[in-house]
Amino acid sequence: MNTNTSSAFVIITVLILLIIPSSFFIDALGAIFGVFLICTFIFLRFKKGFQEVEEDYLDNMLGMPTRFSFEELKNVTKNFSNKLGEGGFGSIFQGTLPSGSEVAVKHLVGFGPVNKSFMTEVQTIGSIHHFNLVSLIGFCAQKFNRLLVYEYMANGSLDRWIFNKNRDLALGWQIRKKIILDIAKGLAYLHEDCNQKIVHLDIKPQNILLDEHFNAKVSDFGLSKLIGKDQSRVITTMRGTPGYMAPEWLSSVITEKVDVYSFGIVVLEILCGRRNVDESQLEEDRHLLGLFKRKQEEGQLMDLVDKCSDDMQSNAAEVVKMMKVAAWCVQTEHARRPSMPIVVKLFEGSVDVAGNLNEDFQNGLTPEAMETFASIVLPCLLSGPR
Repeated sequence: MNTNTSSAFVIITVLILLIIPSSFFIDALGAIFGVFLICTFIFLRFKKGFQEVEEDYLDNMLGMPTRFSFEELKNVTKNFSNKLGEGGFGSIFQGTLPSGSEVAVKHLVGFGPVNKSFMTEVQTIGSIHHFNLVSLIGFCAQKFNRLLVYEYMANGSLDRWIFNKNRDLALGWQIRKKIILDIAKGLAYLHEDCNQKIVHLDIKPQNILLDEHFNAKVSDFGLSKLIGKDQSRVITTMRGTPGYMAPEWLSSVITEKVDVYSFGIVVLEILCGRRNVDESQLEEDRHLLGLFKRKQEEGQLMDLVDKCSDDMQSNAAEVVKMMKVAAWCVQTEHARRPSMPIVVKLFEGSVDVAGNLNEDFQNGLTPEAMETFASIVLPCLLSGPR
């Protein structure tokens, strides 16, 4: 639009405003405001109705954990004064129940995906119990408030320990080995021992919590998916965290083997003390899988081991064996990955690693494809930062 046209447009607009009675604009604004009020009322009524149905549904579910009121949790957390951290959908606060037990209270914020995550978490983990799964003690679903109450884990999340370059805080080999086995046991229970197979879909160090004795427990089931015992796979929207997501997510047809893949990535991160995708590294070393394959071909896998831990080198044979199991878990083809119960047996020594790894298992590693996948993936439901 040139200058003359713009000037003409302004003049015509002013003339229209002078000609048309001001009462017309007042009536129009009043009508718009009225429609806005009606829409707001309908939305709030719908939201209230949905919440009432949701709350009634939770009340009628069997085997549910304790239901708290919002006021009770305000008292438990001393008005949410001691913040432990932030999750993808809200903040986490430390609290103490009247019984004296310490808890972690996650206060969810938002609508839509938040409500879905809340319902999934309550339904999934509310009625199951295993030592290597974080216990959901209770919840609050009151008006717009959604809170989850978990057992308190004194040593926080795994990422705070394995990505920390402070040698004084570096985890020793025995603790790392135990953490890896704990995670494997938790996932094996979800995949095989529940009434319905539970696929976590967001396994990463931030979702592995450590108690005061460094027992590891899988947490955060907000993105999880139930699969019937008679189902071998399920179609679902893409969800998870880039860098930990298996390549079959591109087809949205997944099995429990997506958790096996994520587990393999986490194992490599624990052993190497670095993230799978690390932008601080040289370009050729940024992707851990590519670096792993290169070091495997060179016969130099111990070069990858976390240098902050003094006793990793002295346990080289065990470390390399665990690296090979991790490599088996991150095979590009999901059918080639082991099940989590098999992984547990491998780590416990009841099944021989060498006898179960095909000689060409390294050929199933395609880090170049993984790098491309990590860069282009745009999940419909991404896990937020921790």
